[in-house]
Amino acid sequence: MNTTRTTLNLATIALISSLFSAGPTLAQVAGGTTTVNTTVTETTKIAVGWSVKKTLMGKSIHNDSGQTIGKIEDLIISPDRTVTYVIVGAGGFVGIGRHNVAIPVTQIQDQGGKLVMPGATKDSIKSMAEFEYASDTTQRDQFVATADRDIAAGRAKLADLDKKAGMAATDAKAKIDLQITALEVDVKSAEGKLSEMKQAGAVRWKEFKTDVSAATARLRKSISSATS
Repeated sequence: MNTTRTTLNLATIALISSLFSAGPTLAQVAGGTTTVNTTVTETTKIAVGWSVKKTLMGKSIHNDSGQTIGKIEDLIISPDRTVTYVIVGAGGFVGIGRHNVAIPVTQIQDQGGKLVMPGATKDSIKSMAEFEYASDTTQRDQFVATADRDIAAGRAKLADLDKKAGMAATDAKAKIDLQITALEVDVKSAEGKLSEMKQAGAVRWKEFKTDVSAATARLRKSISSATS
């Protein structure tokens, strides 16, 4: 058996990439926002009797200690029609608690027909940010819509407080002004965190989800305090 280490993006990846030389890019670039219409698996299981599904899909990836650390679920084709990432299912059992991660093909080696990612562990793969296709935006859109509503409620409350402050007596106005100042800080914080998440795009949005959630929670608390 040949044990020479060759990276996954040599003969195997060259063959996959060649299948796309005459057609448009079909899959999203990991980290980008290109829309996916069909998956690489669906498109490449033809041509000269060679099947991506049979050759790579569902194939386990091991570390250099022989432990299985994940399973290939899909391939990502970049705009220059080369395979840049493999999408690996990590963690969980039979789909429960599992999420997909994008791993550069240069980090994976073919060792005598066995796919190996040296130095990797189940925990290190599972701790990677979850990969999402650009077209899978429903959850993100719902989250953004909720955050936008919280910010809009904060802005509306500020307008209401400004109106009340203009008609209030001196002592009452001082109290309302303090509420306005605190609420403005929380509105701007929530807007800033949400803006960062929006700029990150559809793929990396979950990296910012915790910060946005914390900011909008503080905003809702400020709105409630100002109301009472």
